[in-house]
Amino acid sequence: MEALLFLAHRLPFPPNKGDKIRSHHLLRHLAQRHALHVGTFVDDAADLPHVPSLAGLCAQLHAERIHPRSRRIASLRALASGESMSVVYYRSAAMQRWVDDTIARHRIEKVVVFCSTMAQYLDGHPQVRRIVDLVDVDSAKWAEYAPRHRWPLSWLYRREARTLLDFESRVVAASDMSLLVTPAEVALFESLAPEQSGRVTAVPNGVDVDFFSPAHGGESPYRAGERAVVFTGAMDYWPNIDAASWFATEVMPRVLAVEPAARFYVVGMNPAPAVRELERLGHVTVTGRVDDVRPWVAHAACAVAPLRVARGIQNKVLEAMALAQPVVVSDTCAGSLDAQAGRDFITAGDAQSFAAAVLALFDPARARAVGIAARTRIEQVYRWDSALAALDDCLDAPRRGAVPASLNNGNPPDVQSGILHSRS
Repeated sequence: MEALLFLAHRLPFPPNKGDKIRSHHLLRHLAQRHALHVGTFVDDAADLPHVPSLAGLCAQLHAERIHPRSRRIASLRALASGESMSVVYYRSAAMQRWVDDTIARHRIEKVVVFCSTMAQYLDGHPQVRRIVDLVDVDSAKWAEYAPRHRWPLSWLYRREARTLLDFESRVVAASDMSLLVTPAEVALFESLAPEQSGRVTAVPNGVDVDFFSPAHGGESPYRAGERAVVFTGAMDYWPNIDAASWFATEVMPRVLAVEPAARFYVVGMNPAPAVRELERLGHVTVTGRVDDVRPWVAHAACAVAPLRVARGIQNKVLEAMALAQPVVVSDTCAGSLDAQAGRDFITAGDAQSFAAAVLALFDPARARAVGIAARTRIEQVYRWDSALAALDDCLDAPRRGAVPASLNNGNPPDVQSGILHSRS
């Protein structure tokens, strides 16, 4: 099979959080037609046992261990160089040497990059065909963070939004094709970087409809008689922290005033201290990492996605819908869904409307109707094989006029990492 280089900012295995779900399915799809040479970072000790499993899917794997705290400190050097901190965060001399050597030794002609920050490793290789999956407009995320934080973080986030957008624009210019997860994200990027209009296309997320099936809901983890409302996700991610805190403090008291048996479950890995503190409210359970999220979703009265800052398609919403579970989605998330509000999912804006939507779904007949419609819609439009067919078209299409550009501003990749796995 044809050799292909795949670069991802985070180990694409196991598929247990948003970006890793997409990168995992992307990798498995590419492996059907290509001998994959994969370069990636491991930023979570819980992922270390999975490195050998990923190696079995690849012709070559180069995995480096990085430590988020030290990387965050190191990324501050971007303040002096004028770069994006996100780009500096993922800069590694060892990764650069491996990429250069792999392209030369294996005569790599095609590269798929997952996350814009990994595109910096192709600076010296203008001859390769490159497809870059931006996933979301990350620069816009930082812009949304800024007004929700005090100075100096507000200033830092605005700076990151500006410098990362400049980097994203140069990545798109230097690529044969760039991808985003929804047409709305494409429109947003083109409004922010109009000079790149027409160079980005939408490739949506999918769902493993066999794995996330109502038939595989397992046994209920909840106590008999309680009305469980569940929110899932990585709980060290600021938008999820903000969403869980807001729902627990603003929405749940309104729900409890009508239904005292209600309880809010926050299910997901690495809960931040602010999330753990929510248990003091008395109506919140924070589980931390669970072996299988499906029973927690399938046996809840309803799932919620109360995100006030959100980019792209939320996998947590698609997975709940695939499990035939009714979901209440914030207005922020709703626009990314190719589904009908009111039939396939419920939308809500403020705390009052969220509480009303949750209480309405405590009616089993209403919840069942929304859940069945949700599962049907997922089966119709959110399958990974059909979603990723567009990627094959991008790889096979004639080359377009990519613009050679330096993405590192002349700064050498001088950060060293621990190499966990590297073989030819």
